[in-house]
Amino acid sequence: MARNWPLARRNKALHLRARILQEIRRFFAARGYLEVETPHRLPEPAPESYIDALPSGSWFLHTSPELCMKRLLAAGYEKIFQICRCWREGERGSLHTPEFTLLEWYRSGGDYQRLMEECEALIRSIAGALGMGPRMTYRDHEIDLMDPWERITVKEAFRHYGQFPMSEALERGLFDEMMVREIEPRLGIKKPTFIYDYPAERAALAQLKREDPTVAERFELYIGGLELANAFSELVDPREQRRRFERENEGRRSMGKFPYPMPEKFLDELEDMPSSAGIALGVDRLVMVFLNATTIDEVIAFAPEEL
Repeated sequence: MARNWPLARRNKALHLRARILQEIRRFFAARGYLEVETPHRLPEPAPESYIDALPSGSWFLHTSPELCMKRLLAAGYEKIFQICRCWREGERGSLHTPEFTLLEWYRSGGDYQRLMEECEALIRSIAGALGMGPRMTYRDHEIDLMDPWERITVKEAFRHYGQFPMSEALERGLFDEMMVREIEPRLGIKKPTFIYDYPAERAALAQLKREDPTVAERFELYIGGLELANAFSELVDPREQRRRFERENEGRRSMGKFPYPMPEKFLDELEDMPSSAGIALGVDRLVMVFLNATTIDEVIAFAPEEL
């Protein structure tokens, strides 16, 4: 039988990927985090307008371990992390596969600012474990990993890079389009960039900022124009969370999609969840950055079309 040459060519990438996963686990163990595993199949996914869960019998494959990990926080687990497979229907491209790997970690008593600091420490720790210096190259950009990393609010990013201010982009329904076309490609070019304080309309599962409730305590991390992570100071108000889920289901109906059932057990336990912060980081994309890879297919063992 002929050797599978596309798979053989990924030898370097898969070895690098394994080393990155080992360093992630070492990093969190050293900081007192508990590694957890939660179910991949759920009776109800978190209702989101633009993310579609893959059916698995009468249940769904999870799009993120978020709901179950927050239930662990509500039960008293203070610092937890998980590396797991996730699924999202219809996502395929040079940066997306329907099945992918997420790293998520949560800590009680912290906020999104604290998670920015841990993100920096994690990525520098991985770079050190791989024998890299304080600089890396990705997408023809030389990126400096030393402190301080760039931090810019969403409002500032629209003012610097967008054709309209953030408020006008929201009014005209152009916020997401401008983020993709005008803002994101300019983030993380010289240094990794945290873009933070998203408008309340894009709060997702984040709490609103006490001193300015027009924005949410949410950030995303970019390196070389590539989004790597999405983080929140977590919303812990079950009534507000239910309202947001209902709005997401209304959005699904308006797009001709079926609404998801409410995750009632999660909502029932949310009021027991302490003030917390959580983050999801794409492992496949992280490997892409360290390998300076062009597509996600280069850093996974099998692309969907090869199965």
